[in-house]
Amino acid sequence: MKIVVINGSARKGNTQTAIAAFAKGASDRHEVEVIAADKLQIAPCKGCGACECYKGCIDKDDTNVTIDKLAEADMILFATPVYWWGITAQMKLVIDKCYCRGMQLKEKKVGAIVIGGAPTDGIQYELIRKQFECMAQYLSWDMVFHKSYSANTTDELAKNEAAIKELEQLGASV
Repeated sequence: MKIVVINGSARKGNTQTAIAAFAKGASDRHEVEVIAADKLQIAPCKGCGACECYKGCIDKDDTNVTIDKLAEADMILFATPVYWWGITAQMKLVIDKCYCRGMQLKEKKVGAIVIGGAPTDGIQYELIRKQFECMAQYLSWDMVFHKSYSANTTDELAKNEAAIKELEQLGASV
């Protein structure tokens, strides 16, 4: 199985640690590719609708190459820190541009890893979960998992042996 991970974080910290642990577990049986959303040159979706005619975005940026990778994947993992009670702007840009080929993303296996500074019973985690549930329903995704972790300092998740083990096992189980 080919797994494409969208890393919504621009920093080297807890989200990257979570992705590495998941990939460690998954890489024995699956091909894992990580896309750093902050490194992409993607213009915001203008809602022009031209993509419906041309089967792709008309912007001359990284949109179509990125969406090609998502369309070819068997599973997509969205990994994001919490910014202002939601996903990062970098992650949102990628998701918004999926509109240009959304129907090619139907029925994918999908996972989400969310990491924030607040305890995981905070409303922000529920808001993000609901957003992914809505996308999953619309695109008939098989939402394999949605995991939330609390980590304040840059290396806090790496010190959480139980979380790292859980993420590795999660990767191995998909």
